[in-house]
Amino acid sequence: MTTNTTATAQANTTVDATTVDTTAGIAAAEAARTRLDFAKAAPKVFRAIVGLDIAARTGLDPALVELIQIRASHLNHCAYCLHMHTNDARKAGESEDRLHMVAVWREARHFFTPKEQAALALTEAVTLVSDAGVPDAVYAEAAAQFEEEELAHVLALILTINTWNRVALATGKVAGTDERRP
Repeated sequence: MTTNTTATAQANTTVDATTVDTTAGIAAAEAARTRLDFAKAAPKVFRAIVGLDIAARTGLDPALVELIQIRASHLNHCAYCLHMHTNDARKAGESEDRLHMVAVWREARHFFTPKEQAALALTEAVTLVSDAGVPDAVYAEAAAQFEEEELAHVLALILTINTWNRVALATGKVAGTDERRP
């Protein structure tokens, strides 16, 4: 083998070993989870949140939905939801560049439309509401970018993802698992 071929083979082995280690780690973390299964323990409540989630997304651009969910999950430190929604965004065609910039969108505004920026700012204000409330300027910018019904759906989506983040964090959901999939 040449040096380049050897290096490539070693790199591929490392990637494969990392994937196996990650998969084994996820399985071990999930098996060790001792907190309640919220969906089984409170099925009516769980279905109500699912219903709110479905209703909130109605009429919203799917890319915007994922950006909002990703940003709230960053702020809430919810690895489970962050993993799930970045994967959903990729499957929906979102670019890696934009996914990497969501956490620092204010410094990378050129990656996002004015409407997306308004939604991200509103997401931050509502998610961190105890810090400073929802500033009038943030709300006004969102109201300028969205029709009233659409703005109501954006707010409902922000409320919903914050609820999902809290459920996932409180019940010890493991990043890398996705219970929506069989």
